[in-house]
Amino acid sequence: MQPKIHIKKGDTVRVLSGDDKGQTGKVLKVEVKKYRAFVEGVNIVSKHTKANAQHPQGGIVKKEASVHISNLMVVDGKGNATRIGRRIGSKDKLVRYSKKTGEEIK
Repeated sequence: MQPKIHIKKGDTVRVLSGDDKGQTGKVLKVEVKKYRAFVEGVNIVSKHTKANAQHPQGGIVKKEASVHISNLMVVDGKGNATRIGRRIGSKDKLVRYSKKTGEEIK
């Protein structure tokens, strides 16, 4: 069974702890089983690569590494970090909403 995760691909999130504390970014990918997410511009690492078609010279490439989901919090439309709830919205579908403001999160 997969754990319930409050973060989806495309969400804007704020980092709560670690070297990148306070930064915000867009979620690029979520690994549900590992409970980790890749966030744009956060947790940048240097990866040494061999020469290939994309990098004929090879060398050092900067890229995002994953961040544990517990260190991330979704940012609502007003720019506030907020907890997420689920409720039945219009059209009898389950929607996510901001616990702080009560508005729906797309």
